[in-house]
Amino acid sequence: MAAFEQLDKPPEGRGQARLQQAIDILTSVLRGHDEQARAQRMALFAFGIRVVSAAIAFVSQIIMARLMGNFEYGLFTFVWVMTLLIGNLSCLGFHTTIIRFLPEYREAGAFAEIRGLTSTARLFAMSVATGVGISGLVALHFLGDHISSYYVMPLFLGIFALPMVALGDIQEGTGRANSWALAALGPTYIIRPTLILVFMGLAAYLGYPHTAQTAMICALAAVYTTSVGQFLFVITRIGKHYPTPHRTIEFSHWFRIAFPIFLIEGFVFLLTNSDVVVVGFYLDPTKVAIYFAAAKTMSLVHFVFFSVKAAASARFSALWAVGDKKGLERFASQAARWTFLPSLALGLFVLLVGRFLLSLFGQDFVAGYPLLGILLVGILAKASIGPGEGLLSMVGEQRRCVAIYASALTVNILLNITLIPMLGLYGVACAVSGAMIFEALALHIVIRRTLGISLSAFTRGGSASKPTER
Repeated sequence: MAAFEQLDKPPEGRGQARLQQAIDILTSVLRGHDEQARAQRMALFAFGIRVVSAAIAFVSQIIMARLMGNFEYGLFTFVWVMTLLIGNLSCLGFHTTIIRFLPEYREAGAFAEIRGLTSTARLFAMSVATGVGISGLVALHFLGDHISSYYVMPLFLGIFALPMVALGDIQEGTGRANSWALAALGPTYIIRPTLILVFMGLAAYLGYPHTAQTAMICALAAVYTTSVGQFLFVITRIGKHYPTPHRTIEFSHWFRIAFPIFLIEGFVFLLTNSDVVVVGFYLDPTKVAIYFAAAKTMSLVHFVFFSVKAAASARFSALWAVGDKKGLERFASQAARWTFLPSLALGLFVLLVGRFLLSLFGQDFVAGYPLLGILLVGILAKASIGPGEGLLSMVGEQRRCVAIYASALTVNILLNITLIPMLGLYGVACAVSGAMIFEALALHIVIRRTLGISLSAFTRGGSASKPTER
């Protein structure tokens, strides 16, 4: 009878009911204190930050490309992406290890372990990044004559940014583990790109040349300003939330978890960012600029995956820690749907307006439009299983993730080596998309066999099979 009464309601009544239901759900997410609400709130804030970040990054890259021209813009993007890549890898997995352990320590009231973990991660990551930077300076000194002259000074400047990039990634992991979305993501994804653009605009106004070297100086100033400010903010909040003068350090235990995570995320980061570097090794900076513009345009879709992963990782860890297998299964399948459906809608929209978006960089960049469709195929394949590697990492299956991503990176490299000489930029796009498809299939199969979860946006989260005995 209630169903028939609902049908008798006028359309506007049903619309008001749906609106009120949506408001109630949003209110519960924003005000809830349980782990589910914390995860949803983190996803909502992360999504919002990534939307703003994508807009800022896209606009700033258009302005930089217009200001610098194809060659200098391609040179800058090549060096800056390498800097971010090496800086992230210098954390050796500790930025995610914080997410793995901090929720568990928080539940147990182990504040000394939290203080020890966060301080150790900062010092370790910055020390590794500094060591890598010193090695880079030595390499530039002895190999500088074998490198094209226009690369030397931007690479030199990039080396000095490495410790601050690593520090920023550690602070991001600390914020994510505590569900501090603004503190975790705002500095890296909103403040830093904004400062690079502001500093570059100021440099142009003061009459400095519009070159990659000038852009790298601006990036260096931005990353130091952002990372130091974020450090001061996060360490203050850590002191307020976990008030203890003691620090318990279990470095060997943390490192045993961190290193497999480093291998996993290193392969993931290489898969998602090395394309620009590969193009730089094979093709001239002008081609790098065209590919980067296409990849940056399609990366508007990537932030959906990132937002869900930012929220889901800590929740995976918490559910696994309390042994809630059914809850983990339901939440993992929900995360896959959260990832795929928005990615599909956004990807189709980007294809629809892709020519216009690329023309904003300059008319020469429209040549990269066919790359968008190729890249979208791989992105949707990856989105269809959601943050699968995050799930495996948080339940202690790091070694399986390492094997998957080692294989995916090998596929990526082989495809690049094979296809770039034949197809140029199309070869890079096909290689990247092919590697993502391989990655998605491998993760789906391993999660199904290991955890008994059929992780897919097209299933409702029922157990697929019994987990493989280990």
